[in-house]
Amino acid sequence: MKTCPKTDAEIGIDLNVENFYADSNGEIVANPRYYRRQKRRLANAQRKLSRRIVRAKKEHRPLREAKNVEKQRLLVARLTAQVMQRRRDFLHRTSATLIKNHDLVAAEELRSRNLLKNHALAMSIQDNGWRMFLSMLTYKAALYGKNFVTVDPRNTTQTCHACGHIMSGKEKLTLKDREWICPKCGIHHIRDVNAAKNILARAKAKLVSMH
Repeated sequence: MKTCPKTDAEIGIDLNVENFYADSNGEIVANPRYYRRQKRRLANAQRKLSRRIVRAKKEHRPLREAKNVEKQRLLVARLTAQVMQRRRDFLHRTSATLIKNHDLVAAEELRSRNLLKNHALAMSIQDNGWRMFLSMLTYKAALYGKNFVTVDPRNTTQTCHACGHIMSGKEKLTLKDREWICPKCGIHHIRDVNAAKNILARAKAKLVSMH
């Protein structure tokens, strides 16, 4: 275990598709969207590779001996590797900053398998690299002697962190509702920041129950 000074700081983070995450302090971390940036170039390279493979097969040339095919295959592999490396570097920097600067980091349990069924969200979810990020937070917390706790995300978005009122029925928030006012206590909320505060509160309660 590496030594890392205690900070007496705690933070909850809400992973979302509008940005990379919002935290319980009101900060928003933007998503670099590395895949989306390279999407067009990568798609063009993959189409070019497919055409070259088809041409080589029509000419009855072994693909391993088709220099143009191999050259294009290497380009596709390089572009894909660049996306993965840039995303990984971003996740390493971000997770290290969170763990080193806080004694407790709280996040939601990831259920991306269900989320990926929504094709409109699938690209954003995959581009974020959430599962890798949570894995990094887990092992870095252990490495630096900090606490990383995940909680059930159910209703973290719909619950007012100030009074506990849950938006349901006709009140229930949609993805378009980025800000809202609690009808019970009148507190104004930024959707993702409110969720992050609820996530932190649940994590603290979970830690108490574990001890």
